[in-house]
Amino acid sequence: MKKPLSIVLLSGGLDSTVTASIAEKECDLALLHVNYGQRTESKELHCFNSIAKHFHVPQERRLIIDISHLKEIGGSALTDEAIDIPDGDLTNKEIPITYVPFRNAHLLSIAVSWAEVIGAENIYIGAVEEDSSGYPDCRKEFFNFFEETVRLGTKEGNIKIKTPLIEMKKSEIVKKGIELSSPLELTWSCYKDEEEACGQCDSCLLRLRGFDEAGSKDPIKYKV
Repeated sequence: MKKPLSIVLLSGGLDSTVTASIAEKECDLALLHVNYGQRTESKELHCFNSIAKHFHVPQERRLIIDISHLKEIGGSALTDEAIDIPDGDLTNKEIPITYVPFRNAHLLSIAVSWAEVIGAENIYIGAVEEDSSGYPDCRKEFFNFFEETVRLGTKEGNIKIKTPLIEMKKSEIVKKGIELSSPLELTWSCYKDEEEACGQCDSCLLRLRGFDEAGSKDPIKYKV
């Protein structure tokens, strides 16, 4: 029985890579990577290509898009080098300065357009609500409403938004990745650096805590 074609938004990070491993079990993969002017853009693109090769996704089902206007818009420490990336604080309940305004809506819109063209039935995104940095566009409610927007605004109206990690903790994501033999050693999460992860930003701290709680060693290198 033929597998459905599905697009995975693959940043090159831990969550999106585990999401790709989950999707691979049920779908033929098409992989979408978006450069948006983030500090670690070249590293993330390198990771994307390595992970796409790991999953044996052919070139015609890989799409790399540039939306560097998000850097021009600014408002985030990830895209504006005049704004320092603060040391992580996992107790913080406020939306952090690393939030890129409405980024996931941009990413999903691109994915939906491509899905209509190639006939993909699903779009997978590795968003996490419970154990994330508090970004508003990572909430389950956001994706539910976005799927309704897709239903109303597309030709067939049947493209589904899949968020398999949305209710998982980072440690559970790590365990799922290990269970699925996901290439965690090829992933990158650091907001600041491209050679060795800083080990101090929110994303590094979340990742390190996840591996620690999962009882596993993170395979990437850290400065500290």
